[in-house]
Amino acid sequence: MSVSGVYCAFKADLALANIKVTTAALKCALMTSTHNAASFDDTKKVWADVSANETSGTGYTAGGQAVTMTVTEVTVTKLDIETSTTWTITGSLTARSCVIYDTGNADIDDSLICSLDFGADKTVTDGTFSISWNDSGVITLT
Repeated sequence: MSVSGVYCAFKADLALANIKVTTAALKCALMTSTHNAASFDDTKKVWADVSANETSGTGYTAGGQAVTMTVTEVTVTKLDIETSTTWTITGSLTARSCVIYDTGNADIDDSLICSLDFGADKTVTDGTFSISWNDSGVITLT
């Protein structure tokens, strides 16, 4: 999984200290193939700008699932999600990417953080759809 991109609104939120990712109310939402690395637009600001591309299926809750981000500083600053994010699906669900966004930002509600492309459509039928986050972090600041 690779970062399709980090939204400009998130970069501004970091610079203006509008977000503290370790305590923010973050969500991870699964997206269809219409939302992928090739179509990534970093000028989108809020969840409503991309939500039409969200996937759906029994066992998946619209808007995504809560996630918790950590920050580690060694030679680079790493923003990471350490616990796999999973959904138990009944029937079939296909997703191409996911979007992480902040549901509790006081400056811009539902502000977008980043989009991550799985590289291809991933389908689960009557099972668990799982995102195992990269050990290198979701976002790395150098």
